[in-house]
Amino acid sequence: MKAIILRTPAGLEHLTRINLADPGAPAYGEIRVRIQASSLNFHDLGVVLGRLPTEDGRIPMSDGAGVVEAVGEGVMDFGVGDSVVSTFFPSWLNGAPTIPDFSTTPGDGVDGYARETVNRPAHWFTLAPRGYSHLEAATLTTAGLTAWRALVVDHPLKAGDTVLVQGTGGVSMFALQFAKQMGAVVIATSSSDDKLEKARELGADHLINYKRDTDWASKVLEFTSGRGVDKVIEVGGPDTLVQSIHSCRVGGHIALIGVLTGIVGQVPTAELMRRQQKLQGLIVGSRSHQIDMVRAINVMGMKPVIDRTFALDDIAEAFRHQAAGKHFGKVCLSI
Repeated sequence: MKAIILRTPAGLEHLTRINLADPGAPAYGEIRVRIQASSLNFHDLGVVLGRLPTEDGRIPMSDGAGVVEAVGEGVMDFGVGDSVVSTFFPSWLNGAPTIPDFSTTPGDGVDGYARETVNRPAHWFTLAPRGYSHLEAATLTTAGLTAWRALVVDHPLKAGDTVLVQGTGGVSMFALQFAKQMGAVVIATSSSDDKLEKARELGADHLINYKRDTDWASKVLEFTSGRGVDKVIEVGGPDTLVQSIHSCRVGGHIALIGVLTGIVGQVPTAELMRRQQKLQGLIVGSRSHQIDMVRAINVMGMKPVIDRTFALDDIAEAFRHQAAGKHFGKVCLSI
């Protein structure tokens, strides 16, 4: 069975192909899944570059989608032939978050899905949306569910609300699509006019090139007649948070889901307090959230945006493409 492991010290040059023993028949409560696809996330890039230290020999990739080949005794939710997609926090089934780290996250604290076959407890997976390819389903574990939770779970979006999405990566494009499906107005930012035009094609109502309009909060206020947006999908972190606060309405919600510009920075606490905004950090979501998202996708019929697909053997090149920041939407692996 083909797999990719990460040797230490970490680095793209230390992603190594190996052959693993077949996992055999699933045990009680487990399913055997033939993994067909994965997708790249900023978190995965952090692992393979060594920014998020992990064990020598770790199998990377938090996202996995494929088909059930066998079910162990006691499994009721899945049958042979079902298309399934992995969960980011396998032990967070429902309720409030209780996991403060990535010790249980596949591809980080435990082995991930850069391999052909796995046996795992059935609750590590959910059904994939109807009509989705395995590549499409693999985009949901991290990026899709993060956008879903930011919009629907913690501070539910209402039809007619206005949402600001930053950049054109996987989470932001999912947020754009979900928001439009739910009747929201979307403002999209990017440093690329070409990417902004693609965002317009997905339904973005207003576009801001933040390289040209460096005070992009002013543009947001202009588009919203001075009110500000109801929700910000904040992926930048320290270098964008101040303008996100200025862009957000009084009493609005800022979902802090990314740290693309760094992991520490100053927060204008007085401004946040004066505007009575809710700044909430979040990391992906629970299995229950994912089941709800899949149910919604089955009704909406929306499909993810996939920029480019690489073979598993070309995983290092896939990460180089991601790190270059030229992608629009998701970068995927075919396994």
